[in-house]
Amino acid sequence: LAARVAAVRAAAWLLLGAATGLTRGPAAAFTAARSDAGIRAMCSEIILRQEVLKDGFHRDLLIKVKFGESIEDLHTCRLLIKQDIPAGLYVDPYELASLRERNITEAVMVSENFDIEAPNYLSKESEVLIYARRDSQCIDCFQAFLPVHCRYHRPHSEDGEASIVVNNPDLLMFCDQAGSRRMIRFRFDSFDKTIEFPILKCWAHSEVAAPCALENEDICQWNKMKYKSVYKNVILQVPVGLTVHTSLVCSVTLLITILCSTLILVAVFKYGHFSL
Repeated sequence: LAARVAAVRAAAWLLLGAATGLTRGPAAAFTAARSDAGIRAMCSEIILRQEVLKDGFHRDLLIKVKFGESIEDLHTCRLLIKQDIPAGLYVDPYELASLRERNITEAVMVSENFDIEAPNYLSKESEVLIYARRDSQCIDCFQAFLPVHCRYHRPHSEDGEASIVVNNPDLLMFCDQAGSRRMIRFRFDSFDKTIEFPILKCWAHSEVAAPCALENEDICQWNKMKYKSVYKNVILQVPVGLTVHTSLVCSVTLLITILCSTLILVAVFKYGHFSL
């Protein structure tokens, strides 16, 4: 009898909710739209700044993300940066492993069958996941650091530089539901909806499956965030050789190779000890 009463009550609640949704559907949608607009108006823009440090063939990619001072409970959220590496650059996975051991950065290569010795015209794009860290100088900021290296390019006929375009990354965010008691409550009497993280309500537009952390293999559903970039893209200028110098470079290289080989042979026969 008690089970039948509970079932009847549950059915009554479902019917009541359906009936309320039918009778108040447009009003609820209008209220939800106003609520979303209000939350979006209260949210500060997410600002991403991407820049390249150093010169030459070995650079550092620095990414800074600022969420704004109005964000609460940001300490329960984590930020993951999904960075595409163009064919003209490469990231050394062994260097990343060393940096992780020294707790300098948290980044991992996603692409497989990756050749760090291949030139630009024999390479393809790769992908890196960077777990951003809190910026000690900014309470609502994250930053990520990634060493990148330039590949060798084909010689050009005129210009002695090649341009490499580094596109802006994907910004993924995950907020701990248990740690911050993230709940969504619906009250049928007033259709009130409470969301712990307005930043996700404002700027999250899809979900992406990615590892929760480097330490484990668990998969989390990260929120892909919209943001405003300070720069559209980052462009690197890499020095390349000129085709008009091909004959000169080949001749000098051949002469130096013959000279060095001759000196080595002379030293071996002059100072070497041979036993028959």
